Formats: sequence, structure tokens, C-alpha cells
Amino acid sequence: MAHHATEAWRTIVPARGNPHGPLPTLLVLLTIVTGLVDAFSYRELGRVFVANMTGNVVFLSFALGGANGFVWWASALGIVTFIVGAFVGGRVAAAHGRHRGRHLLVAAAIQAVLVLTALVLTTLVATPYGNVPLIGLIVLPGVAMGLQNATARALAVPDLTTTVLTLTITGISADSRAAGGSDSKLGRRLISVASMFAGGLVGTAFIMAGIPWAVLLITVALLLAIVVVGTTTWRSTEAWTAKK
Repeated sequence: MAHHATEAWRTIVPARGNPHGPLPTLLVLLTIVTGLVDAFSYRELGRVFVANMTGNVVFLSFALGGANGFVWWASALGIVTFIVGAFVGGRVAAAHGRHRGRHLLVAAAIQAVLVLTALVLTTLVATPYGNVPLIGLIVLPGVAMGLQNATARALAVPDLTTTVLTLTITGISADSRAAGGSDSKLGRRLISVASMFAGGLVGTAFIMAGIPWAVLLITVALLLAIVVVGTTTWRSTEAWTAKK
């Protein structure tokens, strides 16, 4: 257990000389962002996810199958905007991917602008949201999360995808020594799971308290923190900055 505890700690606070530099810490923050924005979208926008595309595909099938409480175009819009965000993420990777610090900085800055715009929109329109503001509140964070997912994929820090936990949870069990594997990487993988859980829990708490806009405010704050850290790595030539 001591090994797993150390592994978890070093995911949050990487040791000097870590091959991924500060990226693990920053990707943990982005995993919290995922929990926050999905709590907001599911609870406030009506059974739609902006980060979890598996959920949206299933919700779309439910809606088209006639199930009550699901809006087909909202789920479809979530998928389309995520795809657009992933495309933007690919363009950012093409332009800045040779330096992982700059890559994350640019992506997080774009994300922050998108979520900040969504935050402003929530202060300008009343709830329940009409179709026009609802579209905006799906599109803005949806593009941001597609961008985030593409960025995390390109940065390639093991077990820190920031949005997909299915394979992470599978690996905890399937890679364990009891199952015949070599290393479950329990510490690092549990940090990933716990981060998304924490984001969802905090987001739901603020929504239940009647201040859903605070969820987006916290999200913007986390993204700006990543941007601030990113500015310190802009000119870094350390080994971790090179594309893996």
C-alpha cells in the first residue's frame, strides 16, 4: 500500500526529474474540470453531457427510441460540438505539439475563453433555459471539452486521459498481480477516478445550493491556474517538454 500511496502522491506532486514534468498535476486539474462541466450540463441542460460522449451516444439512442426525458437534438449537438472541439485540438497540436508545455498552455487558454463565455451567458439568461441559450451552453463547453480530450490524448501522460475512466477502472483490476498482471498502477489510476468524482460532487453541491453559475466559475479558475503555470514553461527546454 505504501507504494500505491507514493504513486498517488507523485501523480499530484511529481518528483523532480519526472519524465512528464508538471503535466500530471495539470491533467489532474483538467480531470476535475470534466466532473464539474458534466455535472453542470447534466443537471442544468437536461440529460446531456459535454465531456462524456459515451453517455451522449446512449442518450441519443434512448431519445430516438421514445424514452421520456431525453432530447435527441441536445445529445446530437453535444456529440457534434465535441467533434469540432477535437478538430480544434488537432490543429493546436499540429501548431504547438512539439513543445508539450506550450501545447497545454494554448489549449487551456482557448478552453478558458469558451467556458468564460458560457459563464457570462448563464448570468444573462433566466432559467429554465430556452432553446437558443441552451444551444449556446451546450456548444461552448462542448467544444472546450473536445479540445481538452484531444490535448490530453496528444500529451500522452499514462492513465490521465481527463475524460475517459472506463479503461482506467478496467486497468486497476485487469493489470493487478492477483489477475496475473504486472502492476495495477492503483495509486495513479485512483487519483484520476477521484478527481473526476470530486469535480462531479462539487458541481452537484453548488447546483443543489441554487448557484449553478459557480460551477462554471470554478472551472474557469482551474483553467486559468493551468494557463498561469503554462506561462512559466513557455521557454523551457527540459526533456519533458519534447513530444513523446
